[in-house]
This record gives sequence, structure tokens and C-alpha cells, in this order.
Amino acid sequence: MTATLTKPPTEDSPSRHTTRARGTSLKLQQRYGYLFIAVPLLLFLVFAVIPVVMALVMSFTDYSVIGTTTWVGGANFAALIDDPYFWLSLKNTAIYTALFVPLGLTVALGTALIINRRIRAVKLFRTFFYIPVVCSSVAAATIWYWLLNPDFGLINIALGWIGIDGPAWLYSSRWAMVAIVIMSAWATFGTNMMIFLGGLQGISRDLLEAARIDGANVLQRFWHVTIPQLQRTMFLVTTLLIIGAFQVFDQAFVLTKGGPGNSTLTLVYYIYNEGFGRLRMGYASSMSFVLFLIIIVFSLVNARITNKAQD
Repeated sequence: MTATLTKPPTEDSPSRHTTRARGTSLKLQQRYGYLFIAVPLLLFLVFAVIPVVMALVMSFTDYSVIGTTTWVGGANFAALIDDPYFWLSLKNTAIYTALFVPLGLTVALGTALIINRRIRAVKLFRTFFYIPVVCSSVAAATIWYWLLNPDFGLINIALGWIGIDGPAWLYSSRWAMVAIVIMSAWATFGTNMMIFLGGLQGISRDLLEAARIDGANVLQRFWHVTIPQLQRTMFLVTTLLIIGAFQVFDQAFVLTKGGPGNSTLTLVYYIYNEGFGRLRMGYASSMSFVLFLIIIVFSLVNARITNKAQD
């Protein structure tokens, strides 16, 4: 009798069983991966994609919640041309954006520069500055409603201490939009501050030290080193501010109801009034897509300006 000798598998040439097991394990991991991403994709499809498609179809109809729906084609978009309230709300939104974006950018960057220091209490200040972000926008607007009261509001009282007669704020068509801008900048700067803080901490200290050794003062280091290194961060924050500015609603709804004299009637608030107030869902949907196109245009312009600045 002769014995048959089999050569055991070596580490350099794994057995078929080991290779098959690895392949099975890899397929199992892929299936679990698809399962994990299926849930958020399904939620995104149900709550984002489908409503957008429905709103797009609705914008070409005379849709009413309690009436019949008829196809009107582009009549809703054509009606926007002759709607004075649409142009007024668009003008108010543009004014709000022109005031809010530079103020929000300046406050967020300035605060990030102040707390970008290695001191013991800096984490506490970061937490305090971020608190307005996690507060409800309605609750924050209610607090600012009392702060801006012309008679016994804290802001006018503080202005009186330095000899300034505070305005009527929310009751004045001249100052109502300014009041909303100030409140919005306070409520939203925490997120942008954290983004800027991350960008500042990503700047190499060697660059700043080299500039200091070359004789650059604080302003020169900020302008010639910090700002160029923050170009991408600046683009992100500016884009977020522009999108948020064109979508402003809560502040105008709670503080002024679009008044006085429609001076704070923003585009989203007008869309809300047409859709849920007058039940003209088709007309409101058409304005929503016009707003969508405006935001895209401004975002592309901002990207073009940022790219030129980087070049």
C-alpha cells in the first residue's frame, strides 16, 4: 500500500475555501452597506424628490385645495410679471440679502478670530456663541420682539443711556427690515462662526510666523495670509448666507407679519400667503421655482467671483 501525500496550502497561495469565504464576506458587507443607505435614500426620495416633482407639476396648474384642478400651462409664471406684490417681495428680499450677507459674514468671521486663541475659557465662549443656533427660531423671534419694543425694550433703553433716541423698530417701515436683519445675524452666526473657526485652525502657523518675521503687522497678516487661506471657507459661508437670506420667513412671520406697509414682505412669506392663505397652490409653486432659479444664479455668481479671487 502506498500513502498519498497532499501538500498543505501555504500562506502565499491561500486555499479555495479561504478565498471563497473572503468573497462571501465581502458580498455580505456590500449588502449591509446597501441596506444602511437604503433608508436615508428612501426618506430623501419620499420627502424631497417626490414633493419637488409634484410642486413642479403643480406650478403648471390652477390647483386649489378645495376646488378642481385645471392645467394652465405657463399662465402662473406669466402672471408673476404683472403681480406688484411679487416684485415688492422680491425687492424686500434683495434688500434683506444685501444687508444680511455682509453683516453675517463680518460677525461670524470676527467672532471666529476672537475665539481662535489658546486660552482657558475659549471653549465656554464657543458654547455661548453657538446657543442661538440651537434655539427655536420662533422662540428667538419672540424674545427679540420684546427687546425691540420702542417703549420698554432693552435695546432702546441701552441707546438712551448714550443719548440716542431709539427708533420704533418693528413699527417703522424704515427700520423694520433692519431689525429683522440684526435679529437674523444674531440667530445664525454661530454655525458660520464654527465653520470659520475650522478654517482658521487649518491655516499653517508657519505662514503667519514667517509673515511676522518679515515685518507684517496684524492687519497685513490678516489681509495677505489669513484671507487668501480662507477663500474656500468664505465661499461656503457666503453661499449658505445667500441661500438662507432668500429663504427668510420665520423672522418676518413672527416679528412683523410682513408689515408695516408690506416693508418686510419677503418672497417666501408671500409664497406662504398665496399657498396657505389664499389656497393658490399652483401660483405659489410657480414662485417657489422662480426663487429656486434665483438662488442658483446667485450661487453660481458667488462661485465665479470666488474662483477669480483664488486665481
